[in-house]
Amino acid sequence: MANYTQTTKTISLEPYGIKNAQVNYQLSPEELQEVTIENGQGVETANGTLAVNTGEFTGRSPKDRFIVKDAITEDKVWWGNINIPFDSDQFQKLYDKVVDYLSGKEIFVRDAYACADPNYKLNIRVINEYPWSNMFAYNMFIRPDETELEDFSPEWTVVNAPGFMANPEVDGTRQHNFAILDFTRKIALIGGTGYTGEIKKGIFSALNFILPVFKNTLPMHCSANVGKDGDTAIFFGLSGTGKTTLSTDPNRSLIGDDEHGWTNENTVFNFEGGCYAKVINLSQENEPEIFQAIKKGAILENVILDSNGEVDYEDTSITQNTRVSYPIYHIDNIKKPSIGENPKNIFFLTADAFGVLPPISKLTPAQAAYHFISGYTAKVAGTEAGVVEPQPSFSACFGAPFMPLHPTKYAEMLSKKMKEAGVNVWLVNTGWTGGPYGVGTRMKLKYTRAMINAVLNGDLGLYNYDDYHIHSVFGVAQPRHCPGVPSEVLSPRTTWNNDKAYYTTAFKLSNAFRENFKKFESFASEEIRRGGPQRYSF
Repeated sequence: MANYTQTTKTISLEPYGIKNAQVNYQLSPEELQEVTIENGQGVETANGTLAVNTGEFTGRSPKDRFIVKDAITEDKVWWGNINIPFDSDQFQKLYDKVVDYLSGKEIFVRDAYACADPNYKLNIRVINEYPWSNMFAYNMFIRPDETELEDFSPEWTVVNAPGFMANPEVDGTRQHNFAILDFTRKIALIGGTGYTGEIKKGIFSALNFILPVFKNTLPMHCSANVGKDGDTAIFFGLSGTGKTTLSTDPNRSLIGDDEHGWTNENTVFNFEGGCYAKVINLSQENEPEIFQAIKKGAILENVILDSNGEVDYEDTSITQNTRVSYPIYHIDNIKKPSIGENPKNIFFLTADAFGVLPPISKLTPAQAAYHFISGYTAKVAGTEAGVVEPQPSFSACFGAPFMPLHPTKYAEMLSKKMKEAGVNVWLVNTGWTGGPYGVGTRMKLKYTRAMINAVLNGDLGLYNYDDYHIHSVFGVAQPRHCPGVPSEVLSPRTTWNNDKAYYTTAFKLSNAFRENFKKFESFASEEIRRGGPQRYSF
């Protein structure tokens, strides 16, 4: 391997139990890309972007995510099939095995931090087995300058060993891969998976505990941007609903695309220093900012290249979850620093594959809390084994896999902030229109953008009967008119052209909402409970 330039200082990994390692500290992305290619772990596309294959895992593995149950977490974490407890002694034994595995190897180490607001800054040291994983950490965390590195003291450590395979019978894991958070040791331990999303979501999950418990700040799985007048817009949504696409707007400055905190001072700050976007069916025409951000310094995951090194974004033969990570400065129009003030509009994004939710509707505070706790989107046929028709998918707070506390804790914080800030909340269906998946069509991106722009420009009128229709099943207020959108598109029932089929499907989804919410009813107020669909079908 070539000799690479060390930045500022060299460090020892002996304090972590990693012995006799060749430590590459704070290498540049260019150097990390070079060694990745030298090692045969990646290739360059036609325009110089690094393309890697993450191996067996092309997405997160939620059933293999654990939290160490100890004095800090025992009485606060919402334990269950999302936050799975792990024994502290068992963690130490597994950690010892992982650092022993990493000993004697060439290791890549990066110091970085999370949280753009200096009052909430979290210093992180990332220890990677693979160079491209370390390049991902460069892209996704916030990059300290030389002076910050001189006396850098990490608070949390990520130990990432994709090549280490756990023995479930001995190590207490479910299978050979694992992602474990230990809040006492302040370690995120990841092994057996090369999927880089586990690195960023590990720190995100840690912050989703730290910020509300110790800093009285709401963590959010959302994107955010800010207009020329300083108004911040927040976009909640699960993967594939349009968080990154819709927040990346040439007329508004991007704060961030996935993880944010909302402080008591009514500011919103990005946790990250980069973006991690889905690239399935990506095109220059529909998503020009993201398309242009894919250049040298970005990392494409699990895409297919042709013989000329061009990427086929429609090819999902490896996975539907093809991705790119890039530093946020690859986007031209960004907010510096990544902090916004004065949130005015919140959008809940859902890809409704049943095609029954309005493409945009305004929510009351109670409805907003209900839909936030529900976190609805839908799985479509083909995305998972055995899914042959649309299936409702609920993920509390639009990010249940990353939320260690009970969902109502986050919902109560959000409701309080919404009322104090006078925020308008909108439910946006980026999914199907004119029928369910397989019958209808996906909502045109230009229509969704027009609706969001109309909200941000104040063009949707006041909340009254002349301008809005109250949906007879979901109770939400759908606008009757919107600039740039045909009026019939605003009414999902009209697009179906079959009232009986529409209402049968609408009630099917409303019943799914009600069934899902039963597990939260005992924790939610009467006001929030009444924010959901109030009618069962017969």
